[in-house]
Amino acid sequence: MKRQTEVNENVRAILIDWVVSVHTKFKLWSETLYLAVNLIDRYLSLFVVPKTQIQLVGASSLLIATKYEEIYPPTVKDFLYVTDNAYTKKELLEMEFKIIFALQFQITETSSFRFLERYSKIAKADSVTFFLAQYMLELALLDSKMNQYLPSLQASAALYVAM
Repeated sequence: MKRQTEVNENVRAILIDWVVSVHTKFKLWSETLYLAVNLIDRYLSLFVVPKTQIQLVGASSLLIATKYEEIYPPTVKDFLYVTDNAYTKKELLEMEFKIIFALQFQITETSSFRFLERYSKIAKADSVTFFLAQYMLELALLDSKMNQYLPSLQASAALYVAM
């Protein structure tokens, strides 16, 4: 976020909140959300994004994540609809290309959610504890300062607090 001139922590938090609401609207897998946020953060760490393009970066990252994780991903038309048609199909697909190319086609990273799933099985945590820990991890998505901590550490901390 230090590289960004127009986008600050608050704008990023608003974007992630919007991504979470779109994620919920489309009833996507949890892993899709974590991958989308990871793509957004990695792209923002590489390139300065104008404030007018930040939602486009979010929509394109979520589009990439759905194609990667979901069995039946939403269509490009669906993503244009949730942006209130603020962008064209060409703009959305060009940004998707820019993100994938900027990340050198390295899409996958193990998310804190995957670690949480594993740790909760090891700890034999009940579903209430798991969902509380998952909620804490989702809250952590809003704060870019949490990126300094390894996903495994975030998951173990969330599970520890939940227990």
